[in-house]
Amino acid sequence: MNRFENQVAVITGGADGLGKGIASRLASEGCKVVLFDINEKLLQQTVEDLKKLGSDVEGMTVDIASEDDVKRSIDHVANKFGKIDVMVNSAGIVGPTSIKITEYNTEDFDNIYRINLRGAFLMTKYTMKAMEKNNYGRILLIASIAGKEGNPFMAGYTTMKAGVIGLVKGIGKEYAETGITINGLAPAVIKTAMNEKTAPEQLAFLTAKIPMKRLGTIEEVAAISAWIVSKESTFTTGFIFDISGGRATY
Repeated sequence: MNRFENQVAVITGGADGLGKGIASRLASEGCKVVLFDINEKLLQQTVEDLKKLGSDVEGMTVDIASEDDVKRSIDHVANKFGKIDVMVNSAGIVGPTSIKITEYNTEDFDNIYRINLRGAFLMTKYTMKAMEKNNYGRILLIASIAGKEGNPFMAGYTTMKAGVIGLVKGIGKEYAETGITINGLAPAVIKTAMNEKTAPEQLAFLTAKIPMKRLGTIEEVAAISAWIVSKESTFTTGFIFDISGGRATY
């Protein structure tokens, strides 16, 4: 399949996890992919790995919580290629788990805000500016089932993912009459490196809530993401897609 032939995609958190998986899938379908990540060493390794597979990919070290960094980086990609067709915001952190709000460190809460919500806002803001020029684009923000249902003892993560869902719904309506769509994806627990630092009891609790009784895979997330950001997805915007193994009830 060459659904993304002659298209340009920017993917944050592209050095590992869901971002890397989605990048690999889009590249395999003909997309030119630019990976944004703050981990320069891992980013370089990922670019090398994907190039060995024949992918048309490059990397940029970007802090998505920095407005100057995001604006400069998006402008660079748009100017170099003349457009941005797809943006997937996958960068994020879990932060503290198994901690009551009364013991939750405010600095940790603020840091999760900077990356998970402020970063999503900035990436959407500046990507929209680039997409408006061609009146075409597909934006996908990775949210979480935690933002829908609320995971206890994860105040920072749950709050910011709920914010991402609100961002998708609001901006989707703002641009509903254009050729640009913005949607979200709300995974349950996916088997990624990010979850390796999650407390075992918290991970067991979250997995037990999934009717399929297993973690999702990066490949499954990449598959549905590829459709959401393709030209085939024309009549859906401001929507939060489900990939939760049956956990989601709405």
